Amino acid sequence: MTQDALSGLADVRTERVGHMGRIVLDRPKRLNALDAGIAKAIDRVLDAWEHDDSVAVVVLESSSPRAFCAGGDLRAIREALLAHGPDSTFELMDTAYTTMLRLADYPKPVVSLLDGIVMGGGVGIGCHVSHRIVTERSVLAMPETSIGLVTDAGGSWLLSRPGGHVGLRLALTGGRVTGAQAVALGLADGLVPSDSLDALRAALSEQNVDDALARFVTAPGDDGTVSATLEACYAAPDMAGILARLEACPLEEARQDLDDLSRASPSSLLATWLGWHAARKLGTLHDVFDLERRLVRHVLAQPDLAEGVRARLVDRDNTPAWQPATLAEVDTAAIQRVVEGV
Repeated sequence: MTQDALSGLADVRTERVGHMGRIVLDRPKRLNALDAGIAKAIDRVLDAWEHDDSVAVVVLESSSPRAFCAGGDLRAIREALLAHGPDSTFELMDTAYTTMLRLADYPKPVVSLLDGIVMGGGVGIGCHVSHRIVTERSVLAMPETSIGLVTDAGGSWLLSRPGGHVGLRLALTGGRVTGAQAVALGLADGLVPSDSLDALRAALSEQNVDDALARFVTAPGDDGTVSATLEACYAAPDMAGILARLEACPLEEARQDLDDLSRASPSSLLATWLGWHAARKLGTLHDVFDLERRLVRHVLAQPDLAEGVRARLVDRDNTPAWQPATLAEVDTAAIQRVVEGV
């Protein structure tokens, strides 16, 4: 049974089948770009189903196989920043963060079908739920440093949980991972072939969640583990050390990483590095969100986010004028105070 009015927004459709409630993101032309309106619409559905005993499981997915959610609506964030300033813009972003935590804490099982592109805010709404399913078409990333933002949406929690420094590499470079790699890193719980998703939905509408998933989850295969030599570059004591180790590394992947890092906002790189190390010491997702909120507030008061979105998404000249332009010029102590909450 379709419930078009439940979310209050055309871009968020809902459906009830058996004991399953489906939340379907339906903004395909924008790759389901997340904004405050969509976040509030998801919240309204969660409100309606939380105490409805006929809903045993919630499935969160996309109407399009191209993208689950490609991230926050960055154009809208830039427009709000230029028109209304950092405080109002943060309130819009924080609406989405609140929904992400609501999904993480929801008292009923939530299954996210992370088919297609899953980036930034898409990771935030899809990768903190109780059951996270990827496919062979899944591509996950946290590319915030390339636009002058900082790892947010709980990404610092997810990327600081794996052992070693592979998560730090992904946070700094914005590197993409496949569905199989996401399972290996703990960003997802299982891989289901995309041609089995319809059958999985049918099973979820009738069966216990774990029993249904067990029928369709397959071995992820080769996860393309990062070499120990490359990962060791990111164990350096500071950002300058990482760059020096990458320069000395003989691997071609190190050359690509250096190129990616050279294009990123220096301030964002340093804030992400400090935030990742701080997140690794924190014990709960809520604590990490609080840390990220402080860093996002700091970043919004700087010029790089508006400039990064302009260069990458609006004018598409890919020549952002970062301020400051080099790591050496970034006020490390100021960002450290933000991280420490002082």
